[in-house]
Amino acid sequence: MDFRKIKDKEFIEIRMKVSGFTFIRNAQILGYPFVQSIKSVLPIVDEFIIALGPCEDSTERMIKDIGSDKIRIIHTQWNENMRTDVKLKGFVYGQQKSIALFNCTGDWAFYLESDEVIHEDDLPVIRASMEKYLHDARVEALVFDYIHFYGNRNTFAWSPGWYRKAPRILRNNIPSWAPKGLFFIVMENHKKGRYPRAALTGVNIYHYGWVRSEEQMKLKTQKVGKYWSDKGSSDVKYSDIDSAILREFKGNHPAVIKDWLPEAEGVFKAAHTHRLSKREIKHRMALWVEKVLGVELSKKHFRLVR
Repeated sequence: MDFRKIKDKEFIEIRMKVSGFTFIRNAQILGYPFVQSIKSVLPIVDEFIIALGPCEDSTERMIKDIGSDKIRIIHTQWNENMRTDVKLKGFVYGQQKSIALFNCTGDWAFYLESDEVIHEDDLPVIRASMEKYLHDARVEALVFDYIHFYGNRNTFAWSPGWYRKAPRILRNNIPSWAPKGLFFIVMENHKKGRYPRAALTGVNIYHYGWVRSEEQMKLKTQKVGKYWSDKGSSDVKYSDIDSAILREFKGNHPAVIKDWLPEAEGVFKAAHTHRLSKREIKHRMALWVEKVLGVELSKKHFRLVR
């Protein structure tokens, strides 16, 4: 429990339980900084739920070696027969994410993917946001800004094609679930769902999925591509990207991730021979519109109410 002083005279007790949750499978061989991710959020959660799928590596041992009694592992099975020729792709991810969510017991449920890290300086701000909106039923979720690192530790991708904000903390007393890995749906009745009503935290989530080696990323696409497409996995070359969306990162990385990050100099270089895809051309035009009109065009899976 926590206490807050009111008008320099009295204290009130803040009773709030926070659950962290994620889903993981073969995170060690696929190059996820999952240990760093879990450690980064443990200080502000009362429990951390992990839906752990069948692994071929040391993932489970590494989780247990963290040595926290806050961590609770739920062993799960992945549906290997899920169809991918339907509009809703990645539903197996949604299933695993929902299993972890449904086992959370806190007032808030904080979802953090295993390549995402919280900065230690932001933990008090996150805690304060959860306390601020704890009794504001209008706020169903708390939204974070995203820094998507790409290629190396000094570079991030900035484009409408890379989501810039996402709800990651969800109120845990509303009917909600995850149809895929990225977002949540709040059910208004047994037929109708919508994105959660949300407030901003003003805090960054540091996303390192595109900093792992190309070999690990290729292995990842081979392992999980079938959950997203019936066309199989495609080759991965980090340099095949629009150079216009790559920017220099001038901030400080979370302390917990620094030893994991490979050393690098300068901004990651895109291949000068790279030909823009139709999708990249669309996003480059959107960047121009954003600059000229001062708007923000990336996809938002929430509706701001505060």
